[in-house]
Amino acid sequence: MKILVTGGGGFLGQALCRGLRERGHDVISFQRSHSPALAALGVGQVRGDLADAHALAHAAAGADAVFHNAAKAGAWGSYDSYFQANVLGTRNVLAACRAHGIGRLVYTSTPSVTHRATHPVEGLGADEVPYGEDFQAPYAATKAIAEQEVLAANDATLAVVALRPRLIWGPGDAQILPRLVERSRAGRLRIVGSGDNLVDTTYIDNAAQAHFDAFEHLAPGAACAGKAYFISNGEPKPMGELLNALLAAAGAPPVRKHLSFKAAYRIGAVCERLWPLLRLRGEPPMTRFLAEQLSTTHWYSMEPARRDFGYVPAVSFDEGITRLKAAWRNAHAVT
Repeated sequence: MKILVTGGGGFLGQALCRGLRERGHDVISFQRSHSPALAALGVGQVRGDLADAHALAHAAAGADAVFHNAAKAGAWGSYDSYFQANVLGTRNVLAACRAHGIGRLVYTSTPSVTHRATHPVEGLGADEVPYGEDFQAPYAATKAIAEQEVLAANDATLAVVALRPRLIWGPGDAQILPRLVERSRAGRLRIVGSGDNLVDTTYIDNAAQAHFDAFEHLAPGAACAGKAYFISNGEPKPMGELLNALLAAAGAPPVRKHLSFKAAYRIGAVCERLWPLLRLRGEPPMTRFLAEQLSTTHWYSMEPARRDFGYVPAVSFDEGITRLKAAWRNAHAVT
């Protein structure tokens, strides 16, 4: 089977491409730059931008299914830049599916589409948690629009499913852990709030497995068709404990200092004003959305995913930490 993966060069994207190749599929990745890692896996590559409908349609030609994983993530940037990638890009994927008669679409969403700072999510399934309101970040706002449009596209000719993996981590992560380590070693990392708020995460292999499980069960009229599912390890842990476990795996010093939610939220609001005003580069150290994410409780039930497509996390948190520690040491070994 020929499968198109958008964003195949990213952290989750590479895991999806690798797993699909191992399962015998012909894989094409649509991304903005060439990836030597994907070339080594035998993955075909088409370079382009999600907002370019013609390029996406070209990449999708001949595909039997699509894993739409690409998105503009992060907590900073203009609304338009997020809209172009996450909403317009998703519309282009849907249009490509229609144009080429592609029958299955697995969409990578995010739990952020339901985030509400004053309403912690504890152990509920996706059908029990409403979409968020008054989003403090364009990422969450645009992903919510895109997810709803994907689910609305489900019909007798195109079966779709949306997965919401929570905080993916593990070997190969070039974003979250390296930033945590850098800030920890510089003494600039803080636990927002008490650090006791329970959050769940997803080891990279489990995140990919959930996509494969959903894909294998996906068809018009299937139990998972037209629905969204939270995906995680199913092991909620206090935020402070989680952060320090990841830092320890990378040999970085633990974070001990705390910053109250009110202080973090105010700092985030100030940063959001100063960065564009002063034309500062990069992302600010804190935003209101990030303060909310770090200090609130959010963990989810895996029962709907288990019931509808058999998802059971294969790698526990502790086993994932062991693997991450070994991979980090190997990648950063002094030669």
